[in-house]
Amino acid sequence: MKQVTELMQEIKAGAWREQLADIYVDEKAVPYQEARYIKAMEEYIRLYGEQETEIYSAPGRSEVGGNHTDHQHGMVLATSINLDAIAVVHPNSDGTVRVVSEGYDMIELQADDLALREEEKETSTGLIRGVFSGLKDRGYKVGGFNAYVTSDVLIGAGLSSSAAFETIIGTILSGLYNQMSIPMVEIAQVGQYAENVFFGKPSGLMDQTACAVGGLIHIDFQNPEKPVVEKVDVDFEEYHYSLCIVDTKGSHQDLTQDYAEIPQEMKKICAYFGKEYLRDIPEDEFYGQIAALRKEAGDRAVLRAIHFYGDNARVAAQVQALQEGRIDDFLSMVQDSGNSSFKYLQNIYTNRDVQNQPMSMALAVSEHVLKSHGVCRVHGGGFAGTIQAFVKNDFVEEYRKALDEVFGEGSCHVLKIRKYGGMKVM
Repeated sequence: MKQVTELMQEIKAGAWREQLADIYVDEKAVPYQEARYIKAMEEYIRLYGEQETEIYSAPGRSEVGGNHTDHQHGMVLATSINLDAIAVVHPNSDGTVRVVSEGYDMIELQADDLALREEEKETSTGLIRGVFSGLKDRGYKVGGFNAYVTSDVLIGAGLSSSAAFETIIGTILSGLYNQMSIPMVEIAQVGQYAENVFFGKPSGLMDQTACAVGGLIHIDFQNPEKPVVEKVDVDFEEYHYSLCIVDTKGSHQDLTQDYAEIPQEMKKICAYFGKEYLRDIPEDEFYGQIAALRKEAGDRAVLRAIHFYGDNARVAAQVQALQEGRIDDFLSMVQDSGNSSFKYLQNIYTNRDVQNQPMSMALAVSEHVLKSHGVCRVHGGGFAGTIQAFVKNDFVEEYRKALDEVFGEGSCHVLKIRKYGGMKVM
């Protein structure tokens, strides 16, 4: 652990340039990251003074395959991206957790005061307390620290800013108090626990696992206590495609009910069969009971289950296509997944505000512009936020320009797949 000013001088001298290029997968991004890290350290000094510090990072994620399959013990294909949260941290001896996120007031809580508080639902304080509680319950050490956090993971844009935040808190505790020994899958599980119980938002485990583990990964959640995580080695640059995320500037405010209804309606189908999760119900048995299920659970619940079966199977096929170098087949399945989400899962817009459909508009404009130059689909939870597109490199600028004209400058983000999840940087 080094004095924060010493780390700042090392960055200014270029000592961390190679490390930052490796993390952020783009040498052109290094000057931006150097300036960003230095600014974060300056803010830390302003808040807490000169101290010995460490710096941690946790990336955002992009879901590539398997839309709303994880909470039904299904499979997903996801990747960490080169947008992240970073934290400048010093362990303290008074047992107080102090966290300042850029643009927000300081959060303070005691590391040994981890009881659930209803008034902290849907707050960052609840997430922090939940991560501490989850790790302590699993037998890991927790303690106080001072932290300044800044993030360029787009908030409310389906890139898992909350999962990145949960991951960075868990990674800090792993580094400061557990010799970086906590398995990243456990940090992901604790992040989900914090979000479900202390934050009050139903979610699967995909977001947290992708952020914590890193890289392009195939995750099978058939046993969520021990999810099977498989790295998928692929370089989209070899195929001359870029991953683009378009922020439609749609608000996630007041959409908790829409998100919650997806697993709730899938559970209605499960209840008919006396099962907990759709993964446990054979597909042919499900299709054999559709007439009865329509009466029991309603058409939308049935359609959402149809989406699950299709997208869950598609994930395995996508992985195989990538492993065999069949990029066109993979991209066709990306498009199929998006069509299924729109028609069956129905998470492109809320039916409580049908005149506000930014994601539908982004998909329509993308299909018109891209034609044979790429494919697009819903990204993340849906209803608002972002779409995803795989675009041929020589068409990226034209695509970016077209989408920025509709949704505002800077709406289209061209991303890189990052190979690291939660980590100590320096």
